[in-house]
Amino acid sequence: MSDSLNNGISAIDVANSAGQSISDLLIQMKGKAVAAADSSLDTASRQALNSDFQALLGQITNIVNNASFNGTNLINGSTTSITALASANATNKITVAGQNMTLSGTIDTVAKAGSVSTQAKASAMVSTIDTSIQNVDAALANLGSGEQKFSIQNTFVSQLVNSLNTGIGNLVDANMATESANLQSLQVKQQLGVQALSIANSQPQIILSLFH
Repeated sequence: MSDSLNNGISAIDVANSAGQSISDLLIQMKGKAVAAADSSLDTASRQALNSDFQALLGQITNIVNNASFNGTNLINGSTTSITALASANATNKITVAGQNMTLSGTIDTVAKAGSVSTQAKASAMVSTIDTSIQNVDAALANLGSGEQKFSIQNTFVSQLVNSLNTGIGNLVDANMATESANLQSLQVKQQLGVQALSIANSQPQIILSLFH
């Protein structure tokens, strides 16, 4: 159960880190879009900004595709949710939903082929990016909430295991004390038996000595 929770925490942690990087990249992309939306900008400068914008798009795709832990990727749409066991009998479970942050999606609404190559496209892109930043921040909040649930349960499991181990140790110690007392009692009884036998064996010798 603890392994299941730890794997879940790690997968969510990777997704969180990736999502934060995506948010940072979107902020950089907004800066490029705002600059490219300047109507007084010359064509060469806007094309340079667009090249930078395309590179940032590529970085988002790379991050999304590589945000995996142990084969689980919570932000590329391949894993809709992650579930961890929350009880020893495997009946109770904790589930955290994945947050698909791929481009052209419902969270990151920036198109895969997005561009700021013209003043009009750049102006429209600013609004799109603003929406995407808000969506990504909300998705990160959901992942953070899910990771907290996993962490709280994992702490509880650790405390439960420690309590059980302590309880078992106390029982073993108590049983050992009882067995030790029983052994000492048997040893005393054995010693008394030997002494009694020795006394009984010596009685005939005493009687015989009276006839000498």
